[in-house]
Amino acid sequence: MTNDINKPALSATARLQASRHLPGKRLLIAAAATLALAGCASTAIDQNFGSAQKMSRESLGAEVKWLTTDEARRQAQSDVDAMLAKPLGADEAVRIALAYSPALQAMLYEGAANSAATTQSARLPNPVFAFERLVRGSGGARELELTRTLSFSVLDLLLLPSRLRLADYQQESNRLLLATGVVQAATETRQAWVNAVSAQQSLQYVQQVKATADASSELARRMQAVGNYSKLQRAREQAFAADAVAQLARATQAARSSREALIRALGLNEQQAEALKLPERLPDLPAQAKDEATIAKAAMEQRLDVRMARANLDFVAREQGLTRVTSIVNGLEVGVTRKNETGLAPQRGYDLSVPLPIFDFGDANRARAEATYMAAFHRAAQTAVDASSQVRDHYGAYRTAYDLARHYRDEIVPLRKTIAEENILRYNGMLIGVFELLADSREQIGSVVQAIEAQRDFWLADAALQATLIGKPMAMDGGSAAGR
Repeated sequence: MTNDINKPALSATARLQASRHLPGKRLLIAAAATLALAGCASTAIDQNFGSAQKMSRESLGAEVKWLTTDEARRQAQSDVDAMLAKPLGADEAVRIALAYSPALQAMLYEGAANSAATTQSARLPNPVFAFERLVRGSGGARELELTRTLSFSVLDLLLLPSRLRLADYQQESNRLLLATGVVQAATETRQAWVNAVSAQQSLQYVQQVKATADASSELARRMQAVGNYSKLQRAREQAFAADAVAQLARATQAARSSREALIRALGLNEQQAEALKLPERLPDLPAQAKDEATIAKAAMEQRLDVRMARANLDFVAREQGLTRVTSIVNGLEVGVTRKNETGLAPQRGYDLSVPLPIFDFGDANRARAEATYMAAFHRAAQTAVDASSQVRDHYGAYRTAYDLARHYRDEIVPLRKTIAEENILRYNGMLIGVFELLADSREQIGSVVQAIEAQRDFWLADAALQATLIGKPMAMDGGSAAGR
C-alpha cells in the first residue's frame, strides 16, 4: 500500500536517509546539494544584511545597524544621545536614522523574514511514512496484515538544482529590495533635515519682517494722531502689519511641522525630541555643480531598480525552463514498501506513481510562462529607459536649483544690501522718510528669505539626485514651505 501525501521540510539527516533507498548516483548528488545549498537560513539573512550595510557605507556615508540585542539597543541610544548633545548635522541625522529608527529596524526584520521564506522554498518536501494494519477474520482464525511505506517525490529531487538557482535569484531580489529601502530611508531623512533647518532659518527672518511691520504701524498711528499722516496712509501700514502676522503664523507652523517630520524620520522618543537642536543655517553651496556625464555613467552602474529588473528577468527565464518540465510531468513519487502477513514470509518492494497527462497537457502553463518572460523582458528594457530619463530629469532640477541659489547669493541679496545701505545714507541726509526706509528693510529681508528657500531647494534636489543614482527615485519635496 502506498501513501502519496507530501509534508513541509524535515531535517537534512532524514532526507539523506531516505535517499539511500533510491537508485542512481544522480539522486545522491542532488541530496548532497540540498545539504550544502539549502541548509542555513541565517546565513542568507546575514549575507543580505551585509550587502545592504556595505552599500550604505560606500554610497551613503552611514552604516546600517541591526539592533538584535539589548546591549546593541542601549549602545545605539547612548550614541544618539551623544549626537543630540550638539546641533545635529545632515550626516549625523542619516546615521541616526540608519542605526536607531524603529521603522528601519522593522524593515530589517521584514527582510530577514523574506530571506528565510526564500530559503525554505528551496528545500525538499519531507518524505512520508505510512503505516497500515489490517485484520482478516475473527477469533483464533484472525490474520494480521501490516504494511509500512516510506515515499517521497522523485520529481522534486530531480528538479532541486533548478529550485536552488531560482532561490538564488530570489535572494538577490531580497538584497536589492532591502538596499532600496535603506536608500529611501536615508534620502527621506536628509530631506526632512533640510526642510527643518530651512524652515527654522526662514522663521527668524519672518520674525524680523513682523518686527518692522509693527514698528511701521505704530509710527503711522502716532503720526496720524498728531495730524501728520492720513487715514489711508495709516491703513496701508496696518494692513501690512496684519499680513505680517499671518505670514509669521504660517512660518511658525511650517517650522514646527518640519521639525516633527524630522523627529519621525529619526525615530526619536519624547525626551530625545526635546533635546534635538538644529544648526542655525543650511550648509553653503558647493563651489561647483556635479558633472552631468559623470552622474549619468555612475547611475547606470549603480541603479538598484535596473539590477532588480535584470535579476527578475533571469528569475522568470529560469522559471520558464522549469515550467516546460512540470507542465507535463508535475508529480513523480517512489516508495519502498515492507508488508507482513500472518503465516506468510515478509514482502519487500517498491512502488512508483506518476500522474497521466490525459485532461491537462500543460499547454496553458507553458503559454503563461512564455508570456510572463516576454513581459519581464520588456519591463526590464523600460526600466533602463526610465532610469536614464529620471537621471537626466533629476540632474536638470539639481542644476536649475544650483544656478538659482547662486543667483540669489551672488546677485539679488548683494544688490538688496547695496540698496539698503544707500537708503540709509539718503535717510541720514533727510532725502527719504522713515516709512520708505522701513519698506526697503522689509524688501531686503524678503529677498533673504527667498535666498534661503532657493538654497533649501538645492539641497533637496541634491538629496533626490543622490537617491536617483543608486536607488528608487525620490521627489524633491519642496512643498513644506510652499505656502510661505
